[in-house]
Amino acid sequence: MEHNAIFDIRTADDFLHHALRIFKFQHTHNPVYKAFCSYLNTDPNAVQTLEQIPFLPIEFFKSKSVLSSTDAAEITFTSSGTTGSETSKHHVTDLNLYEESYLKAFNHFYGDIEDYCVLALLPSYLERTGSSLIYMADDLIKKSKHPKSGFFLYEYEQLYKLLGELQKTDTKILIIGVSFALLEFTEQYQLDLKNAVVMETGGMKGRRKEIVRQELHELLSKGFGVPHIHSEYGMTELLSQAYSKGNGVFDCPSWMKILVRDTEDPLTYLKNGKSGGMNVIDLANINSCSFIATQDLGKINHDGTFEIIGRFDNSDVRGCNLMVL
Repeated sequence: MEHNAIFDIRTADDFLHHALRIFKFQHTHNPVYKAFCSYLNTDPNAVQTLEQIPFLPIEFFKSKSVLSSTDAAEITFTSSGTTGSETSKHHVTDLNLYEESYLKAFNHFYGDIEDYCVLALLPSYLERTGSSLIYMADDLIKKSKHPKSGFFLYEYEQLYKLLGELQKTDTKILIIGVSFALLEFTEQYQLDLKNAVVMETGGMKGRRKEIVRQELHELLSKGFGVPHIHSEYGMTELLSQAYSKGNGVFDCPSWMKILVRDTEDPLTYLKNGKSGGMNVIDLANINSCSFIATQDLGKINHDGTFEIIGRFDNSDVRGCNLMVL
């Protein structure tokens, strides 16, 4: 299916047009999604709005091959998980589509990647295989073309010295890191960075005591000497990311959208400002499923930005387990 047009979306009408087109395509070509829609008695020809589109519970990526293509997977991204737990698998049949998605989104929010030295502090991701975040970070490092760009495992002293050197130049710095590692770094070193974007990707669970985002960002902001901590919102099951430039307020690229569902009735949607379960439309997910009901809780602000409040306590999203395929 032709996909380039999704990256040229400019208006709400454009988005709706492409979303409905992709919905009908996936209803036809994705057996798992088609079966889910049939349990909801969804007539694809009657779907005219985003709210009428069924959203596939994200758990299906753990037990099924969620594919809308017969092409062989070029790569399979997997989620992290505790020993013995079932992990999500996202079979990606077109890596060019993933690369175009994250490069265009980064360029939209932050400018040309070649303007940055990219430093990735992602130990928990480097220590396993199949991470979509590592794939993206590795590509951003290469495309930055900066000789000092690279990954760091636990080489905090080396990172500290490098940041000191870079501070003497006018180079823009992008530090993208998992939360616990960024926090550990700032507990050992204090900086006053002038030209840096510090971006946390989440990731405290199982490594350190959980703290609220505001406290985490205050500690990181003080430690790195930057006014705001940026964040990336993405997941194994998506090919697109939303970004926050501070205060946990996220913006989506034009081909991605958030809807908030009622936690008691997953087929009912809430008005802006109300908290509920987050549904994600990622039109770059053409070859898997673009309509996903996540386990995240959040709200959409009146200006269209969104915030993440937490996650469902129970492992299964209420009301979404309508069938076993």
